[in-house]
Amino acid sequence: PTPLINSPKHLARVAPSPWVQRWSHLLPTNARVLDVACGSGRHLHWFAALGHAVTGIDLAIDAAQESQAQATLIQADLENQPWPIDQTFDAVVVTNYLWRPLFPSLLRSLAPEGVLIYETFALGNAVFGKPSRPDFLLTPGELLRQCNSLQTVAYEHGLVQSPTRVVQRIVAKNTAQMQPYSLSP
Repeated sequence: PTPLINSPKHLARVAPSPWVQRWSHLLPTNARVLDVACGSGRHLHWFAALGHAVTGIDLAIDAAQESQAQATLIQADLENQPWPIDQTFDAVVVTNYLWRPLFPSLLRSLAPEGVLIYETFALGNAVFGKPSRPDFLLTPGELLRQCNSLQTVAYEHGLVQSPTRVVQRIVAKNTAQMQPYSLSP
C-alpha cells in the first residue's frame, strides 16, 4: 500500500518520493523550490516543512490548494503555453511527469548552484501499467543527455518496488566546478 502522511489539516496524502527525500539535504537553508506538475502537493509540503519557500505549478492546482500547502501556486498548461516563470530557483523538482520540450525551461530555471531532482517513468514500464506510451517514457540515459550541462550527483535507471515500476531519476547541480557530495544526509 501507498504510505500516507498527515497534513496540518489531517488530510491523508501520498508521501514524498523517497528519491526526493534522499537528496533534499543538498538544498541550502531557506531555498526557493519549484515543484513542476505539483499534483496534490506532496513535495510542496515536504519542502515547506524543511523551511523552504515553495512554488508549485500545474494545470490543475485544486488538489494542491485543498492540501493546505504553504506554497505559491501557478496554474499553467505546461504543454500548450509558454513557460510562465521568469525567475530562478535553488531547486527544481519533477516527479512522475515528462514533457520533453520543457527541459530547456527547467534548466534555465535553476539558479547558480541550483539542484535538479527529477524522477519519472522509463521504457519498460508498460509491463507494469501506465504510463505505457513511449512518448511518456524516458529512453535509456535520456536524463543524463538532457542534463549534460549540469554536474550529475546521482543517476539511476531500473526497476523499483512499491509500486513496481521502471523509473529513471537524476540529481544534478548547476555548477561548472566539481565538488564532493555526501551520499547521505
